[in-house]
Formats: sequence, C-alpha cells, structure tokens
Amino acid sequence: MNAKVKGFIAGILAAVFYGTNPLGALPLYAHGITSGNVLFYRYGLATFMFAIWVAFSGETFKIKRGHAIKLSVLGSFVGISSVLLFLSFYYMNAGVASTILFSYPIMTAVLMVVFYHEHIKWATALSILLAVSGIGLLYRGDGGTTLSAMGILLVLGSSLLYALYIVYVNQFKIEMSPIKYTLWITLFAWISIVGYMIFVGDPIVMLDETEEWLYALQLALFPTLLSLYCINISIRSIGSTTSSILGALEPVTAVVISTFVFGEAFTLRLAIGIVMILSSVLLIILKKLSYPEISIHIFGA
Repeated sequence: MNAKVKGFIAGILAAVFYGTNPLGALPLYAHGITSGNVLFYRYGLATFMFAIWVAFSGETFKIKRGHAIKLSVLGSFVGISSVLLFLSFYYMNAGVASTILFSYPIMTAVLMVVFYHEHIKWATALSILLAVSGIGLLYRGDGGTTLSAMGILLVLGSSLLYALYIVYVNQFKIEMSPIKYTLWITLFAWISIVGYMIFVGDPIVMLDETEEWLYALQLALFPTLLSLYCINISIRSIGSTTSSILGALEPVTAVVISTFVFGEAFTLRLAIGIVMILSSVLLIILKKLSYPEISIHIFGA
C-alpha cells in the first residue's frame, strides 16, 4: 500500500477511534467514578493490552536509556494533556472544552513553521480554517454562558501538549516498531496520571461491576490503544500538520455517537459543520496526493 494512503487511513481511523470516548467515559462518570480514576484505568488497561501485543509479536521490551528519556517526555505530554482536559470540565461545559481543544491543528502548524521551518501552503491553511470553523458549529451549547478563564487556560494547555506530542513524535529519531513505541508512550502517560492522582489526593477506586470494567476496556481499546497506534503510523507517513487536521474527524464521530446512541437531536448547524470538516479532510488528502513533499524521518517501522 502507498505510504501516503496508509497514513491517511491510519489518521482517519485514529480520529474515529478517539471519537468513541463518550461511549465509555460518560457511563463511568454516571457511576460516580472520578476523572482521575477513569484515566487511571483507561491508560493502565491500554498499557497491559500493548504489553500482550508486544509479547505475542516476539519483540523484547528492552529499550535504550536515551530512548526511555524521549519516550517519557512524549508519554508525559499525552498523560498531562488528558489530565488538563478533564480538569477543565470542572470550569466549563465538556462540549465547549472539547471544541477549544481542537485548536491543536493550528498550534501544530505554528510549531512546525516556527521551529522546523515547514512551509504552510494555501490548501493546508484553508483545511485548518474549514476544520476549526466546522468544529465550532458542532458545539451544542447554551447561549449567553460566560466562559471561565481558568477553564480556557486548562484546555489550551491540553491542546498545546497534544500539539507538542504530534510534533515531537515526528522529530524524535527512535528506531523502534510502532507497537513497542506506543507501548512505552502509553506506560509513561499512565505513570504521569498516577503522579497527578497522588499529588491531588485522588485515591484509586476499584471497579465493582462487570459493566464498569467493560466501559473501562472500551476506553482502553478504542480511544487509547488503537487511536494512539494509528496516529503514530499516520504521523510517520504524512507528517504532523496533516495528521492533526485529520483529527477534526474526532468530534464528528462524537456527534454521530451522541445522535444515534444517546438520542441527541441532529440539526442543520451540525450538518453544515460536518460538511465543512469533511471538506477540510478531503482537501488535505487531495493536496497531499497531488503534490510530492519532502519526507521527514521518524522512528522505524
């Protein structure tokens, strides 16, 4: 399969998988599970799943000290980004926070231009504009609500850390398979979440019901294990900026789930937002497949 086509498929799958977050997270919150514990089980179970995957693939778990330092940085970006996003929910509606979060394609593009002198073409800029505008239309909020400054700072911090993750996955030169690579990132993300729980005094709560474990497994498998694995494949194949734009499909998936699973209304505004996002994705795919670009080396397959 062509590397770019593989990258686009992986990026789209990563976004769709990540968009399934509400399927597991919302029921666990309804059961009284704290956000720290939701993240604890989400990343802990994902790490266990990745370890089994690596073991069955016949690979060794051993990594070099220099690689461990780089992977710990990337894992911390992922873990703390998740923590900051969940903290922002205490200050603003989750829909608003999730909408602001998707400023990360802009941050990714700016970081690539400032630090790595990547040239942003008109098609990329237009794709980002369409994606961000479309995501804004997907927000189902109540008018007249004043946004919390602390909430905005928290979610922008989350967005920045995720943008840094996308950029530096593409820049850290680590010769390692994507499976093993993502295992260590997930492990370090889990460790950073445990550190947060210790710092704020959020005790670990055992999941008592089979239903709760199923929700936790769903969170570990789809929006964590499969999403992280696919986004790493995508970044390797088509670059940081393009992969981040494909992430605009994440809230589209969330809207579809909200409509068909949770019975929320589907409006004309949502339809327009989805069309704008799909247009942005189609534009960036056509642009990438039509014009050859300089490839950027990252970790080996």
